[in-house]
Amino acid sequence: MEVGLVGLLRAAWIAGTLPILIASLPSSRLSGFRDALSGFAKRGKTMQSSSQRFTIPQRFFCHFYWVAVVWTTLLLVTTWMYAYTTAPMVSEPFLYSSIASYLTGGSHILSWHKSRSTSLKQIYMVWRSVFLLLLMEVQVLRRLFETIYVFNYSPSARMHIFSYLIGLFFYMAAPLSLCCNCIPEVYEFAVNGVAEFIVRGKSQMPAIEFDWWEFVNPLVKLGWRQWIGAAIFFWGWVHQQRCHVILGSLRDHMEQVDEYVIPHGDWFEIVSSPHYLAEIVIYASLVVVSGGADLTIWLLFAFVVANLVFAAAETHRWYLRKFDNYPSNRLVIFPFIY
Repeated sequence: MEVGLVGLLRAAWIAGTLPILIASLPSSRLSGFRDALSGFAKRGKTMQSSSQRFTIPQRFFCHFYWVAVVWTTLLLVTTWMYAYTTAPMVSEPFLYSSIASYLTGGSHILSWHKSRSTSLKQIYMVWRSVFLLLLMEVQVLRRLFETIYVFNYSPSARMHIFSYLIGLFFYMAAPLSLCCNCIPEVYEFAVNGVAEFIVRGKSQMPAIEFDWWEFVNPLVKLGWRQWIGAAIFFWGWVHQQRCHVILGSLRDHMEQVDEYVIPHGDWFEIVSSPHYLAEIVIYASLVVVSGGADLTIWLLFAFVVANLVFAAAETHRWYLRKFDNYPSNRLVIFPFIY
């Protein structure tokens, strides 16, 4: 089951990334394919009013984040409970001074508290998954809040139905990719728990004693990569939030519904799509948190980069066509590069 799930997720990310890479090749023979893919990716201001076939309102973006919040929360809660119940970590007192040694690849200082049958590597993999899902939860909660309270989508803003379906798939597959290596055990744990509840009933279920420090402490004991990754995550998270506030505030000052102005402030001073740049930083941080050893998360990151660079290029071209006075120093998405 594990191999099947991981394989399917990897195949999905590759299948999503390859068409974008092919369309990005500078070949005139691919112009038709490139235009078709670009048509699927366009939304909002970049979508021409004449191309409304198979489109839906852009405000349906909120569906992505409702799905993401519910699904990520479910994965986070079940994975965290599984980790807490079957794989809590406790430091050996006399080896406390060796924590730094372990985190840099030295001696093993953490052991099972309730079971010693699983390797230390497996324990860390489970708790890293919890940490990754926790960061994803922070991200999707903020995005849901923004779609409801920050963005004021134009009534005429549309998006292609294909893009909508891809978005729904992404926010189901992305959180799952962050914990796919341990999800079979988590699934079995959850099913067994539900079955036991059905058979025994609420009154016969054994009482669960929560030690809140033990519930959180394993996350604190994760290595320096996880905390560096978390710092990068919140750096991108803060800048994306600022850029979204800037974009949301533009419509508040528009005199007409379909009027557009050049955004200024924060990373908008250096690139045309800083919110996409911040998204790439956020997913790059997840690669760092994972330790860089999980191919599934690398493929997820590759899809995010390919998709956002492709969309940013279209946005940049739209700005150049729309505004004669568009700042010439702004690049597409990567400062000093592209």
